[in-house]
Amino acid sequence: MTPSSPSASTLAFVESPVQLLNVLEWAYARPGEQSQLDGVPRQRGRRADGGDLPGPAPRPAGAAPPLRIVVLPPTDPMSRGQLRRVAALARDEGHEVRWQEARGSRFAPLKALAALARDVRAARTVVVGDPFSRYVQLLLTLVRAEELVVVDDGTATMEFMAQTARGERLVRWHRVGGGGLPGRVRELAYAPVSATARRRFTPAAHRGHRVEVFSSMPVTAHGGMTLRVNDFAWTRARFGPPRLTKGTDLVGTSLVETGVVDPDRYLDAVRALTLEHGATRYFAHRRESPEKLRALSRATGLEIVRPDLPLELIARRGPVGRTIVSFPSTVVHTLPYALTGTGVTVAVCDVDPAWLTGSASPRARSFLAGVTDTARDVRRLPAQAAPTAG
Repeated sequence: MTPSSPSASTLAFVESPVQLLNVLEWAYARPGEQSQLDGVPRQRGRRADGGDLPGPAPRPAGAAPPLRIVVLPPTDPMSRGQLRRVAALARDEGHEVRWQEARGSRFAPLKALAALARDVRAARTVVVGDPFSRYVQLLLTLVRAEELVVVDDGTATMEFMAQTARGERLVRWHRVGGGGLPGRVRELAYAPVSATARRRFTPAAHRGHRVEVFSSMPVTAHGGMTLRVNDFAWTRARFGPPRLTKGTDLVGTSLVETGVVDPDRYLDAVRALTLEHGATRYFAHRRESPEKLRALSRATGLEIVRPDLPLELIARRGPVGRTIVSFPSTVVHTLPYALTGTGVTVAVCDVDPAWLTGSASPRARSFLAGVTDTARDVRRLPAQAAPTAG
């Protein structure tokens, strides 16, 4: 292995575009020995539309070698498309990217586990993007690494840090228990894997096991964890600054798709925000359904934009509105970093508890409020700006 080749000792697993972006940010920020070839410019990459991508971001002095990244893609086309485009950016930075299907058939997870087992056992540093992922937790049963790094998978990092601090099992904040007897049987069968994952996420100095969290979220390290702030330095070095438009852009959310917010109340809220702020574009979340987006377009006249990259990159590349309005979500924490110094105002609209569905988890109200309350450098919009139906 040459000094500039991907490090065989560091292995990253990602399952979404934003996880892959955050791995690129971590790789850019981490210390290490500088490559002997860092001064040699690489060829520019090509976008899907045939245009040039910006050249690789200049790496900081003392930057570590490139990574080996394994992409475990979901099945939905929007996520897969974004993942392929961010993977192209990763390759342009010199990282080795492997596309490993782990879903879509009954035996795909086991086949993927067998294919990855040797590399997982050999890695000295393992980077993961979703500590709640059952597949990632399964991989962690094979990990012998000295260091485990967790990068953001959106606001889930906030719940991950809170649950590990309390010694609880890892459960997504919007998940509601159910499934009857079969569900309980599955949980019992999976319990040993979950317990092993929790131990892996616990630092142990006597065993030389370190845990780092690399995050843009307002979290606090505990129990010997190391916390480093992700300020999107790679994104800012590679893209922008953006050209600003006069209008306001709205950012979509998957709160309806996850069963947290009522669809009709959400449509009413988007309509009210559009009228109040003169919004012209709606950046759809990759999980939003086409039916919901068509209904939004008909009701509001908004131009629906399906981003081909994570919003942090889209906004930094521009053009982007002078004001960006979002409901409580990841971007109210990440965009202020990515757009620092650009003059863009990020605003967050509270979610009225009356918008929540009857099946929303008991944690939904407090979690969403926490996402809003802890956002830095954003403008707060009351839920009254988006009145409930009736």
